[in-house]
Amino acid sequence: MRAVAALIESAGGPFTLHDVEIEPPRAGEILVRIAAAGICHTDLIMRRSWPLLPMVFGHEGAGVVEAVGDGVTGVAPGDTVCLSYRSCGDCPQCRGGHPAYCLRSALNSRGTRADGSSPLSRDGTVVYGNFFGQSSFATYAVAYESNTVKIPADLSPVLAAPLGCGVQTGAGTVLSVLDPGPGATVLIVGAGSVGLSAVMAAVARGCTVIAVDPVAARRELALSFGAAQALPELAGIRADYAVDTTGRGEVIDRTVRALRRQGTLALVGIGGTAEIDIMTVMTNGIRIRGVIEGDAVPSSFLPRLIDLHRRGLLPIEKIITEYPFSEIETAARDAAAGRVVKPVLVYGDIHG
Repeated sequence: MRAVAALIESAGGPFTLHDVEIEPPRAGEILVRIAAAGICHTDLIMRRSWPLLPMVFGHEGAGVVEAVGDGVTGVAPGDTVCLSYRSCGDCPQCRGGHPAYCLRSALNSRGTRADGSSPLSRDGTVVYGNFFGQSSFATYAVAYESNTVKIPADLSPVLAAPLGCGVQTGAGTVLSVLDPGPGATVLIVGAGSVGLSAVMAAVARGCTVIAVDPVAARRELALSFGAAQALPELAGIRADYAVDTTGRGEVIDRTVRALRRQGTLALVGIGGTAEIDIMTVMTNGIRIRGVIEGDAVPSSFLPRLIDLHRRGLLPIEKIITEYPFSEIETAARDAAAGRVVKPVLVYGDIHG
């Protein structure tokens, strides 16, 4: 069948819309008609140097199941779904309840199915996809039971889309990994979509929240979500827990120094290397924890996020800016420049 996809045709190149062909779902696969998709900084980072081209990115999709392959039992055609990251379901990490650390994590980043094929093509030539088991920057995407979560039909796809990665990462890091008690001080460094989701979750938990971001509008958002303080830089802060979303070595070092004794730092931002004073960590009993996708199991955690939203504790609509799918490159540029927090593509202009 036909689909419209946003292709990256050269490393660092723009998103451009093209007609493509998409295969029917194979055994274990799910064909989803995409209604909305969030743009995540991972998409923007990966397009700079992705080796397999042309490529379709996108890993925060939401829509309706169009068809299912043999063996799929969790969803059926017509179900409203949110897409997240993929996992194998069989390795020790998956069986132990931590699929974010799946030993076959390359399923999310190879640009093909496990057998090297792609469900996408253009004029008989392969188009790479399967990014995070979805590639949702297209009107249709092939997904899997491990990353497809049935959601209420009355939930807007614009709100559902960011749940699968950015919101899940920020909120999950606070609620599932750090698990602070009411009254604890939680420092959130970087108030993008992940950081602000962490702010909302920590406020919902009854914590005292300090947000740090150089952008005044983002600090104002953090305060509107209930943060006690919103500062332009790390200075004079003491906290029990911290979440770094920047991935910047010098910021991470200052964040470590801001922790109280036996404090915990969660690293969620993509970055390179960081120099940390070992004696500061050792003598203060500081714990540093890397976190992928909030260490969340999408099938159980996304419903928790939806419940928090419906109770008014996760007002993610305040961080979303909608764009027609046809304006994906504009949305990507606005996200890269920090002009918006969470751009969400709406596919009605293409679907009709």
